[in-house]
Amino acid sequence: MPGTPETDKPYADRPFRVGVQLQPQHADYASIRAAVAGAEEAGVDIVFNWDHFFPLNGPADGAHFECWTMLGAWAEQTSRVEIGALVTCNSYRNPDLLADMARTVDHLSGGRLILGIGAGWFERDYDEYGYSFGTPGKRIAALGEALPRIKARWARLNPAPTRDIPVLIGGGGGERKTLRLVAEHATTWHGFGSPETLAHKNAVLDDWCAEVGRDPGEIERSTGAHGSPDALGPELFALGVRMVTVGIDGRSGYDLGAVRDWIAFRDEVNARG
Repeated sequence: MPGTPETDKPYADRPFRVGVQLQPQHADYASIRAAVAGAEEAGVDIVFNWDHFFPLNGPADGAHFECWTMLGAWAEQTSRVEIGALVTCNSYRNPDLLADMARTVDHLSGGRLILGIGAGWFERDYDEYGYSFGTPGKRIAALGEALPRIKARWARLNPAPTRDIPVLIGGGGGERKTLRLVAEHATTWHGFGSPETLAHKNAVLDDWCAEVGRDPGEIERSTGAHGSPDALGPELFALGVRMVTVGIDGRSGYDLGAVRDWIAFRDEVNARG
């Protein structure tokens, strides 16, 4: 396996982690449950689903299941992995309700929930479930209004969350707005794009951290694993990426082969200290 160059990024001083996104499409629930068990046994750090109402690829009206009821089941099924959505759509639930849902799953899991959240983008979800799609700018603005409400509701709930629930914000297309929200609110930023794109957006995020008075080292950098660790691992590591997530769905039978390759990469780079 290729070496991993050292990096002086302030956000790189943390262990490398591996997630799997079990996309809840084109499968029966028994297959999803078995995939969750297999992922935890394989040694992943986080098991994610996603927050949509219809498949994003493959047959458009194929089998599909809802996000948050599933996370409640995963909280009871698992014992070690963190769980969450990659990501929850802010538009689909009142922010105070979402805060209470997250607090409840946090307790069900014994403090293993990550609140992954984003502004939303899949128009069919909005149209068929009666939400206003609006514009990207309005959806990002709504996310900016929701995040303080979520944290304020957590402070008022009885019982309180078991921990400061980590907040993962996904996105960065509207980087001047989204990445400012990351700097203000997130513990993890999940970005999309090529290594070159991620490097640029990391720099923009660092600038926003300086603007709002946040230590950039407090924000974990995350992305999807769209390739093998032999090909991508060293470059992503050098960029300061410290979490990658492999996405799989029912059409593959929830094949964990690529996940295991990234787990081996994780264990090697973390063993180097």
